[in-house]
Amino acid sequence: MECKEIAYEPLPYAYNALEPYLSEELLREHHDVLYKKYVDNLNKVIKNNPELCGLSSEQLILMLPNLPADISKAIYNFAGGVYNHQQYFEMMTPPPNERPTGELMAVINKHFGSFDNFQEAFKRKAMQVFGSGWTWLAVNQSGELEIVNTTNQGTPFSLNMAPIIGIDIWEHAYCIQYKANRSDYIGAWLKVANWKKASEMFAGY
Repeated sequence: MECKEIAYEPLPYAYNALEPYLSEELLREHHDVLYKKYVDNLNKVIKNNPELCGLSSEQLILMLPNLPADISKAIYNFAGGVYNHQQYFEMMTPPPNERPTGELMAVINKHFGSFDNFQEAFKRKAMQVFGSGWTWLAVNQSGELEIVNTTNQGTPFSLNMAPIIGIDIWEHAYCIQYKANRSDYIGAWLKVANWKKASEMFAGY
């Protein structure tokens, strides 16, 4: 039986829908070229390892501790890249964006004092990423919110945390439009972050 491939998910909005914050040129390169490479490379790994057939990128990431070393590195890179990018694109929305609602907003206000304080803390954390990586708002094992960084294509799952929303800090995510100005990119991303979707994610945990 032929193995079902990991899907290359379409962008959930028009390529120019996030302008002026993220340009059409940037999204086309990031989604159509870079994200697709992760999907294609992950499907090659699965094809060469039929025992992995039928598993989602999230399931493959959760299997990492039990995989042989020669396979685990590829899964870390490519399943992590697929999962992270799918989350990234789904967790943005055309402006103007809404603030978090319901329980997520209540917990943010309790933990950070206000949503504005949270955004400042998130931006500071994202600026601390050295090289390539991601910054996440995640839920830890105690059910509390934390802002955490992961390197390369690491996910919050490796920290025993559940992701709520995350920003790509690899240079490919912003250099076409923002050059080396990571701070401006993070500020722009906060203008299109999909807090409605993040609130739904949080409610599901």
